Amino acid sequence: MLNVDTIKNGLVIDHIRAGCGPRIFSWLGLDKAPFCVALIMNVTSKQMGKKDIIKIDNIIDIDYSVLGFIDPNITVNEVQDEKIVRKVSLSLPDRVENVIKCRNPRCITSTEHYMHHVFKLTDREKAEYRCAYCDEAYHPGAGGDL
Repeated sequence: MLNVDTIKNGLVIDHIRAGCGPRIFSWLGLDKAPFCVALIMNVTSKQMGKKDIIKIDNIIDIDYSVLGFIDPNITVNEVQDEKIVRKVSLSLPDRVENVIKCRNPRCITSTEHYMHHVFKLTDREKAEYRCAYCDEAYHPGAGGDL
């Protein structure tokens, strides 16, 4: 059995869709972290079948809207003195800015590089986002630019 130490003060990012852990680990820059971190993949889960977990033995600033965009099923547990003091359940954010890029070559963001890439959630059930400028569709589950 795998043994990963208890977090004293830090974060546990749980319920990550199996296989998405490395993407989040990389996005958070944890491969360069000077503190203890663990990426645990394909953990058996009653609820999900398999899941990934990231344990961070430090409190870091995380943009929860981006995490919710990557995987809205994630929960983030804040740990102090080895106890969970706060549990944050994520969901798809209504808007994301400069997280993904519009793929439409005719979009203003393709020619005007100072423009922010803004996407708005248009269909929560399908997890569909649309560019605020040209209405180009984007689905987070389809693989991304993150």
